[in-house]
Amino acid sequence: MNKMRIATIGLSLALWLGLVPLLQAQVLTGVDVLERDGFEQLQGKRVGLVTNPSGVNRQVRSTIDLLHEAPQVNLVALFGPEHGVRGDAYAGDHVASGKDARTGLPVYSLYGSTREPTAAMLKGIDVMVYDIQDVGVRCYTFISTLGLVMRACARAGVEVMVLDRPNPLGGNRVEGPLVRDGYYSFVSQYHIPFLYGLTVGELAMLINEEGLNKGQKGDQEHLKCQLSVVPMEGWHRWMRFPDTGLPWILPSPNIPSVESALCYGSSGICGEYGYLNTGVGYTIPFQTFAAEWINADSLKDRLDSYGLPGVAFRTIHYKPISGSLQGKLVHGVQFFFTDFEAAPVSLLQFYVMQAVQELWPAHNPHPLKKTRMLDIVCGTDYVRTQFGKRMKAADIVDFWNKDTEAFKALSQQYYLYD
Repeated sequence: MNKMRIATIGLSLALWLGLVPLLQAQVLTGVDVLERDGFEQLQGKRVGLVTNPSGVNRQVRSTIDLLHEAPQVNLVALFGPEHGVRGDAYAGDHVASGKDARTGLPVYSLYGSTREPTAAMLKGIDVMVYDIQDVGVRCYTFISTLGLVMRACARAGVEVMVLDRPNPLGGNRVEGPLVRDGYYSFVSQYHIPFLYGLTVGELAMLINEEGLNKGQKGDQEHLKCQLSVVPMEGWHRWMRFPDTGLPWILPSPNIPSVESALCYGSSGICGEYGYLNTGVGYTIPFQTFAAEWINADSLKDRLDSYGLPGVAFRTIHYKPISGSLQGKLVHGVQFFFTDFEAAPVSLLQFYVMQAVQELWPAHNPHPLKKTRMLDIVCGTDYVRTQFGKRMKAADIVDFWNKDTEAFKALSQQYYLYD
């Protein structure tokens, strides 16, 4: 046995024993690159900043504080999306305007009486910087805020700069239908798939150049802003967030971990049906499917019988600590991705609902009248109406996938990474 072979076996054994740490990529986000380059792109400009607690550098220092303390940067105002610039507003709560306690800077709310900056808010700003961690799912509202900021800045002649961050799902996962006319909203603002496979910087370029940024109703004129993106360094499309070596800072209260971010697109639509708990209100949001009336072993067995690739289930029993089921014991499954590339990520929730319908048909959720939010999250009423007829995932698979290849072909023109 040659020396190289012996060394390889020795290193593999050391890794297996935990004696040598696994090497992780050292990805630099847009703010890391901006900081390293001395904030050169912002010098001589009055800067506004749209951010939240997820806007940090590799050392978890807030982008707010970095820009405020940099002598060559004139940060003049902060803009708060859902949950606020410091993350002190819960999901759906209005964000108040006021002053940032740490810096004394004015904070303008983009999740209150208005969801886009007014002309008065933008007065005295030369460039608006955007730095928020995305989750790669269309209905997550921060990308909608980005688009509305871009539209307002286009009207006011203000530059927009996006500090890029990883898509936690990687850059290759594209699933789900494009939004149809009549279903544009703050949770489905663009003509893009449910999972869109782009970083936030790439998405900004796409909607700016392709005329997809037409506001919530989808019928306004195309307003194109002066846009720049500060790209990451060291990121590749195959990477999911754990591959980056970056710290995960929750962008919103119900995405506290990387696991919740990876699972959000697999259970969020099911949550809109309102009859299964998806872990929201417990310690593992978006990672479960459970109810008081479910037999956990039966549900796991039925799901295992489908032979779904790349996903595994375990039984789970827990009491939510908040929400309508607070303190009540629920039963169901927790799911895990064993091969993310092979898994039916966004369709998984429909297979779960199919299994629940087969086992407990009396709990069919379709008689419930919570339909508008479900439809706008899906971007169409087709999913609800067709799936609701038999509760079979097979009835929507072709529709769910039919837009993806065309969107990939379009979006590849805006790739910043290989």
